Amino acid sequence: MTRPAPPPSAPVVIVVDDDASLREALSSLFRSIGLEVALFASAAELLAAKLPDAPRCLVLDIRLPGVSGLDFQAQLARSDMELPIIFMTGHGDIPMSVRAMKAGAVDFLTKPFRDQDMLDAVSAAIEIDRGRRAERASSSKLRALYDTLTERERQIMALVTSGLMNKQVAGEVGLSEITVKIHRGNVMRKMEAHSLADLVRMAEALGLSAKS
Repeated sequence: MTRPAPPPSAPVVIVVDDDASLREALSSLFRSIGLEVALFASAAELLAAKLPDAPRCLVLDIRLPGVSGLDFQAQLARSDMELPIIFMTGHGDIPMSVRAMKAGAVDFLTKPFRDQDMLDAVSAAIEIDRGRRAERASSSKLRALYDTLTERERQIMALVTSGLMNKQVAGEVGLSEITVKIHRGNVMRKMEAHSLADLVRMAEALGLSAKS
């Protein structure tokens, strides 16, 4: 039985296993430390569900009806659904483990596993997802700030962050040094940069060059 989607504010553990008793046992375990849980019997059920927009991870059985856990991992990698994965299996072997870890799995637990091992793996996976989300949010904000710049300001930003002095930038773009200083000040303000070093880091994150 599939549970309704949990509230978006709490970290969520998504469990995919065709063993109902194991799903419920894991649900109780995760809820005991304050995590929300979404349970699915198959990969198809998960793909059809609307997942909460919250820090999350996937606890995935290696052997599932239909697509296997490893194949589902590959399927997720090709889609926009980025989920840190913890594999579990009663039939684990070295090649399976190596393939899963090389494809980005956080951990690979053989049944029966210790509760603490599962909780440790889930905690690590959720922190990975938190980090990814924070990085995406920061990148989105940076791009939004950059989009507020005029074409001239973008040109000035690229040249200044490439290491050129105001006088050199002025000669490069055919403006007076005073005008370059004004544009540079506007760039600093719009990009919310507190120093040139801040602006250089932003330019690197945006992939800018003096030719931008």
